[in-house]
Amino acid sequence: MIAHHAASSQPILLVEDSDDDYEATVRAFKKANLHNPVFWCKSGREALEFLKHQGGFQEVPKAPRPGLILLDLNMPGLDGRKTLELIKQDPTLQPIPIIILTTSADERDIEECYRKGANTYVQKPVSFDGLIEAIKRMKEYWFEIALLPKDVEQE
Repeated sequence: MIAHHAASSQPILLVEDSDDDYEATVRAFKKANLHNPVFWCKSGREALEFLKHQGGFQEVPKAPRPGLILLDLNMPGLDGRKTLELIKQDPTLQPIPIIILTTSADERDIEECYRKGANTYVQKPVSFDGLIEAIKRMKEYWFEIALLPKDVEQE
């Protein structure tokens, strides 16, 4: 069931191992007037626990279903490529749009991510102003134009 429902209130899950990149992304969200609640997981393993309500995320308020996942590729342990694959193999998580947000512009990474089900692949801009601009465009598309899947569990 697809329905446009308060996209601006949909939580965003940011999967990013770098504290600096997390801080910059959250600052860019504010500058771009993106007011969605942001949840942060520092690893692929933690993101899967968040999404499946396991480990420290068993209470739904601590881990609401995100409307969108921003996923870094290059993380220690369970990297973004494998995390993407595992999310898209789970029928209950598969509908959640995943944006790859990474420094890599490697053709093999791009092709592999789309093959594994990524919805968008964005290379992280080098400058903070570039990041703000990228977030503004992402906000316009994903939260003002696109219809996101409704959270079936909350109906």
